[in-house]
Amino acid sequence: MSLQRKRDHGRILTDEGYKRIWVAVCQQFPDRQTFAAIAKWTKPEGENPNAVSYMTAETISTILNRRNRVDRKSIEHLFQAFGLTLQERDHQSYSGGGETRQDPNFVGREEAVADLNMLVNRGARMIVIQSRGGVGKTTLARKYLQQEFGTFLEFPIAKETKDIASIEGLVEEKLRQLGEEPGREFLVSLDRLKRKLQAERIGVLIDNLETALDSAGRFIQAHQSYVELLRVLADPIVQSLTLITTRERLREPAVSVQHYSLNSLDISAWKQFFQNRNLSVNTPTLTVLHNAYGGNAKAMDIVSCVILEDFSGNVEAYWQANQDDLFIERDLEDLVTKQFDRLQTLAPDAYNLLCRTGCYRYQDVPTVPIEGLFCLLWDVPENRQRRVIKSLQDRSLVDFEGGEFWLHPVIRAEAINRLRGGRDWETVNYNVATFWTASIERVLTIVDGLKAFESYYHYLEVFDFEKAGQVITSARDRGRGYSLASAFYRYGLTQKMIPAILKIIDKVPINYNLAVLFNLLGDQYWVDGDIRQSIKCHQKSKEITSNYLEISRRVKLSVR
Repeated sequence: MSLQRKRDHGRILTDEGYKRIWVAVCQQFPDRQTFAAIAKWTKPEGENPNAVSYMTAETISTILNRRNRVDRKSIEHLFQAFGLTLQERDHQSYSGGGETRQDPNFVGREEAVADLNMLVNRGARMIVIQSRGGVGKTTLARKYLQQEFGTFLEFPIAKETKDIASIEGLVEEKLRQLGEEPGREFLVSLDRLKRKLQAERIGVLIDNLETALDSAGRFIQAHQSYVELLRVLADPIVQSLTLITTRERLREPAVSVQHYSLNSLDISAWKQFFQNRNLSVNTPTLTVLHNAYGGNAKAMDIVSCVILEDFSGNVEAYWQANQDDLFIERDLEDLVTKQFDRLQTLAPDAYNLLCRTGCYRYQDVPTVPIEGLFCLLWDVPENRQRRVIKSLQDRSLVDFEGGEFWLHPVIRAEAINRLRGGRDWETVNYNVATFWTASIERVLTIVDGLKAFESYYHYLEVFDFEKAGQVITSARDRGRGYSLASAFYRYGLTQKMIPAILKIIDKVPINYNLAVLFNLLGDQYWVDGDIRQSIKCHQKSKEITSNYLEISRRVKLSVR
């Protein structure tokens, strides 16, 4: 990206004008194309019959982001390119005295900006902004550098490793942008860049670094020269600030960097973003959407555009139509699948663990202790298991806090989809069921009961109804002999236990355990106030017990 210069013209879009052009952009570019693609489309010789003038990506970005003033003619050309006639109510004079207007697309990052300021004030020269895909690393980095420097250099890293440009060529290009001639040798060019950064205060962005890293977080052999550039940029004597965005942790021992983990946007940021697009925020469905996508900024952008265009701004209608497929928008699917594919190639053990971790439900029990991950690493030596877990943490693919782990819904959706299609499905469910059973010896709280009950769901997934029944009937307080079902009605959870028993009771083999299940079901109905069903279940339990004892007696006699 070339250096971006502030423009000094006089108009900016009104809220009404912004809404009109934004709807038109979403109609023409449903897959959220870049500003560069929109600029190319506005060329008169292109495929757009309405094009009247070529517009740069920078100008289009400035208009749509409303981050600065532009001339009226530029706004008019953009409207005409999308078949719209510019009205006076679509734009207004901007009397901000050259100040930048707040970008309605950049929300909820006040804390992140403050954190970056703190790191810079502490002397950081190079900050690595890390998170999973779509959280908003690049947007934050660009906005921060624009705010602090006005102009900045960008070293783009290709999306695919095979397409990464040589750092030698990039350094030459950036030197020329700075008005300097590159040297004949790379180290000479780096020295000239260093002197320039010592003399001037310049911002630097290195975007999507992960494609240049190996499984250990170091630069791949073909691009080791990037280390030399980072050494220059991290030198305490330069006036520059370098922001690096990456999905994976940089672990290059030759370079000292400051890591910053970027969190997803909170619900208030989503509400502000939707409100900026004149979408309803007074609906509980927006919170459901936010939770489903884990606050992902890219999902917020894509989904809001689809709601505006395809559902006439109706948030509830969008969720009703798409709640069973979080990846209905292809761009969202690509964000996740590409990272899974890369992990599968670079770190197969970590990939297997990620897919297996999708087996956990994260519903009644929202987090899993580290022992719950260890039980999924049966094919990894014990002395390497923590390293495999750390590999997922470094790639922001698993969330963790206070020794507990969990997956965001979109990550889990892809993980369990891949797990179901693999050979580990049954083994994983049996291991997880065993883990939950072993982790709770006595049910002393509701939380204990819910954790113990997780085993039931995993046996259900592999159609082992007998073991699912045993989860309910087995004693969980050996001193008193209470079953899990008994603990549930003591804690007022009969509405959870009754349907669970009903789901399996006609599939459990006729044996003593089945009799116990009917007896416990009767107890649950009794506590719930359904006396008639309670009596029927207890009678069925006695019948099965009687038949079972008679069969057992005959078997013993035949053996004699």
